[in-house]
Amino acid sequence: MSAYHPTSSLPDGPVWLDALAEVPAAVWDSLHDGRNPFVSHAFLEGLERTGCLRPAWGWTPRHLTLWERGDLIGAVPGYIKSNSHGEFVFDHAWAQAYAHYGQEYFPKWLCAVPYSPVPGPRLLARGDEARHRLLDAMVQMTCESGYSSAHVNFHLADEDDCFGIDWLARTDVQYHWRNPGNWRTFEDYLAAMTHRYRKNIRQERAKVERSGVRFRILHGDEASTADLAAMYEFYLQTFNEYGNSPALTFDFLCHLAQAMPRQLVIFLARQEQRPIAGSWCLRGADCLYGRYWGALENIPGLHFETCYYQGIEYCLREGLTRFEPGAQGEHKIARGFLPTLVRSRHWIAAPAFRLALAAGCREETAVVLRYADAAKRHSPFRDPEVDKDDHPPAGR
Repeated sequence: MSAYHPTSSLPDGPVWLDALAEVPAAVWDSLHDGRNPFVSHAFLEGLERTGCLRPAWGWTPRHLTLWERGDLIGAVPGYIKSNSHGEFVFDHAWAQAYAHYGQEYFPKWLCAVPYSPVPGPRLLARGDEARHRLLDAMVQMTCESGYSSAHVNFHLADEDDCFGIDWLARTDVQYHWRNPGNWRTFEDYLAAMTHRYRKNIRQERAKVERSGVRFRILHGDEASTADLAAMYEFYLQTFNEYGNSPALTFDFLCHLAQAMPRQLVIFLARQEQRPIAGSWCLRGADCLYGRYWGALENIPGLHFETCYYQGIEYCLREGLTRFEPGAQGEHKIARGFLPTLVRSRHWIAAPAFRLALAAGCREETAVVLRYADAAKRHSPFRDPEVDKDDHPPAGR
């Protein structure tokens, strides 16, 4: 598609784009409130421009936009997927079921933020009518293109009602930190815990302190090229340890530092003036989002300090009320990150598969809800905050 020009001659209705650069940043960003950095034009377009998204890795941009009299009234970040890499809503069993019956599960179409299991707005639109039109366009495109399915990962609770009965609901659990409103310092946060958990955290932090590790907290516009290079080295180290291929490029990290200078937050651990570990996060309006970490030294407690405690202190200092450090990890509960439900929706083109998978989704949701309720009973807090996140639909 040719580059976008703001003109009333654009056709009304859905238009599919092969690159986010075809829409000016200000036009795209006018569809969301800016509170979640992951749906911003700078983040999503930066992934494409700096080589993080490649067809060979299963990511081909295919964004949905909705136009009316030359104005953008709706948009969805979307991708044609030839595998399930980097999604964090696991559907490997679905792909195996298709293969068992001699059918192809890939390609499929996905609405998501690549490599980022972060809940946030997905149907960027001016009103529910536009959201319904976006969903209708997804279904139409899926059928016309011969894809097996369309998926919307980690959408917000207030988008639930936009999905029709044919969109299967899945539920999972993440672990999020929330300030109930009366914590001003790290000691306030610890004081809300039972003695055992409070003592454990203090001991973990003391070990790191005794090892001589000190931290520098940098925003993107405060980080030098050397700081960014050190953080990227830590990122690569983690992927090497687990035998995985890193998807994000150094150019992308530098892009974030320039394009989102106050939203990129880096925690660098130093020992004898040498960087030995680090984590990087993105900052939203009221939330800190943990993304990646790595270390060159194996120091007891360093992971917890770098990934959790430094972030909690930052939230308390900056007045952020939430900290979402990433997917998975039951060990987070003992450090004050409580189970929180997250959502996804799935439209399956083949009616027989849709019916069979719907039953599985209902069973899965029931199991997840029981797990979340049980996990909350292990809260470290004396008077644990009730999870205010509404329970999602039990699968359709």
